[in-house]
Amino acid sequence: MRMSLVTDSLGYMSFEEMIDTAEAAGYEVLEFATGNWSEAPHLNVDELLNSSIQRERFVNELNKRGLKMEALNCSGNQLAPNDSGKHHQLGVKKTFRLAELLGINTIIMMSGLPGGGPGETTPNWITTSWPPINSEILNWQWEEVALPYWEKTVQEAKNHGIEKIALENHGSQLVYNRETLMRLRDHVGEMIGMNFDPSHLFWMGGDPIMAVRSLGNAIYHVHAKDTRLEKGILETEGSLDTKSVHSFSGRSWNFTALGYGHDVTWWKEFFTLLRMNGYDGPVSLELEDYTMDPLTAFYKSTNVLKEVL
Repeated sequence: MRMSLVTDSLGYMSFEEMIDTAEAAGYEVLEFATGNWSEAPHLNVDELLNSSIQRERFVNELNKRGLKMEALNCSGNQLAPNDSGKHHQLGVKKTFRLAELLGINTIIMMSGLPGGGPGETTPNWITTSWPPINSEILNWQWEEVALPYWEKTVQEAKNHGIEKIALENHGSQLVYNRETLMRLRDHVGEMIGMNFDPSHLFWMGGDPIMAVRSLGNAIYHVHAKDTRLEKGILETEGSLDTKSVHSFSGRSWNFTALGYGHDVTWWKEFFTLLRMNGYDGPVSLELEDYTMDPLTAFYKSTNVLKEVL
């Protein structure tokens, strides 16, 4: 496995400062965001698409530091029944084209989340089967929106030489666990796998280690991000928490730097199981800990990642 960094984790830094920091900390490969939900602080997609000179300069700066680009991330909600639905045209298509030009064969995405039916203007995440209309909504989302979209998108990806699309197991998406991933994968084929992020399964009440066993070779990418389940709040309120992530003192769970939710022993077991399961790809550190300074979180997480890998 290779130490990778989601470059948005240091999104406040310039491109040069970010890659210098990554190199000095011992990272080998990088995962760059190209737009949609991300502001893509470290690359300009249009500039790189339109200029071979700019692409060469970009890659050369990485090569000087012994770094490589491992994956492109265009996460957004391309199935949304509003302006976010433009994410496919504005972000996904451009990312596929750029990947082909740069020789990148792995794309990180979200599955997307439609509205609750024709004419809706906001996405609708169904998490229970009651009332009965929920099942009707969920079936419409899959059969009428998601499956047709992904049939076309997988073919587009193939046309650009992409080999893997890794979907993150994220809340408020149609694909958020093993079962939903397999529903899509069984329909459109093995182009689709999971970008496995244990932090989301923690707050949804699952066990990432058991999930690794059950996913087998369907894991195409891994995000290293931790979650702390907040004692004294989780027990009384449960894990369905709609407070802002910046209101961390009152939430029932928070994303944290590695080791601040689950100790190093847990992470050693997690990565051992990944390796036993045949995974030998990048492990991308992703930071969304609002309880500490970003650079502090970066170094503390990096120390844990080095020890466990």
